[in-house]
Amino acid sequence: MILLGVNVDHVATLRQARYRDESNTHGGFVEPDPAAMAWLAEEAGADGITMHIREDRRHVQVEDVIRYQEKRLTRLNLEISLAEEMVNLALELKPESVCLVPENRKEVTTEGGLDVVGQLERAREAVGVLSAAGIPSSMFIDPDTSQLEASAKIGAPWVELHTGSFARAWYSKNRGQPELEHLHLGMEVGTSLGLRVNAGHGINYQNIEGARSLKKVFEFNIGHSIISRSMNTGLFEAVQKMKAILNE
Repeated sequence: MILLGVNVDHVATLRQARYRDESNTHGGFVEPDPAAMAWLAEEAGADGITMHIREDRRHVQVEDVIRYQEKRLTRLNLEISLAEEMVNLALELKPESVCLVPENRKEVTTEGGLDVVGQLERAREAVGVLSAAGIPSSMFIDPDTSQLEASAKIGAPWVELHTGSFARAWYSKNRGQPELEHLHLGMEVGTSLGLRVNAGHGINYQNIEGARSLKKVFEFNIGHSIISRSMNTGLFEAVQKMKAILNE
C-alpha cells in the first residue's frame, strides 16, 4: 500500500490572506484553521500530515503545529529549510519526521528540489543533529542521481522526490512519459542506495494515474489538489447550510 500524507499549508495560506495581522491564529472570526483541517484529513484516512513552517511564517504558524500535535491521530512530517534556527525549531517541536526543503522568499510554495550536492556539509550537519534527537530526516530533491547519492552520503534515511516537473508535463504528449521515466529512474537509484523513497509536489487527481506507477514509493505527500477539491466537494453543503440558516 502506498501511504498518503496530506499537506495543509494552503489552508493556512487562505487564512493568512485575510488574518495575518491578527493576534490569534484560530477561533472567533479567524478561519480556516489548519489544525482542524489536519484532524479532519486524518479522520478521512490520511496516513500523516505535512506542515511547512517557513522562515518568514508566510502561512503555517508555530501555534498551528503545536495545536495539531495536541490531538493528532497519525504523525507529523515537518518541512523546514536548512537554516540553523529552523532545525532548532524542529528539535523543540519534536515531529515524527522532518523534510528538508529549499526556501525562496518570493515563492508561494516550494518550487524545485534542495541542492544537497551544493550544500553537502550543511545538509550533513542538519541530518546529524536531527538523527541524534531521534527525528529521521528526508531530503526534498529532484530525481537526479547526483542528489540521491549525496543524500545517501550524508546519512539521510529517506528522500522525497520532487514531482513538479512530471506534474506539469503530464498534459503534454511529448513530455509526460520522459518525465515519468525520469522519476522511475530516480526511484530505482534511491532504493538501490538503501533510501526510503517518498514523492510529492503537483500531484493531482489526474496525473496520479501515472504517479502511482511508482510502485516502490513509500508515501505521496499531496496538499494543493486535495484542498482545491475540498472547495468543490464541500461548497454545495456550505451554501445550502448558510441559506437555510438565513431563512430559519
